[in-house]
Amino acid sequence: MTRPKDLIREAPVHERGLTFKTYPVGHDRVIVEGWLRDERLVPGFHWNGQSRPPGVVHWMCVRFLVGGWPLSILDAEAEMPGVPHELCPTTLESVKKVINVDIVSGYTDEIKMRLGGVEGCAHLMHLILAMGPAALHGYWAQRSRKPRPLPSSLDEVPGLSLLINSCQLWREDGPMMQMIREAMEAEGGMK
Repeated sequence: MTRPKDLIREAPVHERGLTFKTYPVGHDRVIVEGWLRDERLVPGFHWNGQSRPPGVVHWMCVRFLVGGWPLSILDAEAEMPGVPHELCPTTLESVKKVINVDIVSGYTDEIKMRLGGVEGCAHLMHLILAMGPAALHGYWAQRSRKPRPLPSSLDEVPGLSLLINSCQLWREDGPMMQMIREAMEAEGGMK
């Protein structure tokens, strides 16, 4: 059977990139910056038959201030350096609807409820959905800059409730949980 990778014979026609960076704001808060960039790599035509050159279609940014536990969006802003229509920036303020959303199980559903359909912009929503896990990783990276004592119970492991059953490796009886249990037992702290 032919793999999809083996069917690629031409240069790409479109490219979407998502980029995330996290900046420290003290010990318990971070700014998470997400960029979405769509680029049409070939010429084409608009819906009305007019020619359309290659180039940037969407180029937008969302920034969150996040902190607390559970990790929560404390503030949000957006910008659109490149968009396909002059009215697109009218959706910028819709990102304020995600302020006070906790980045926990159910985050995706909450974001879709607040920004889906006519409540926002599909591209901003796509970016914000991807920013949830990026925010957690950035927050943990900032918090891990200083050593902490080994937790004495699973309840003391920061963010563990978000990881358990999030993938095959993090299933309750999986290898990552076993590694944590063994480390705690070796230190005599597992309760």
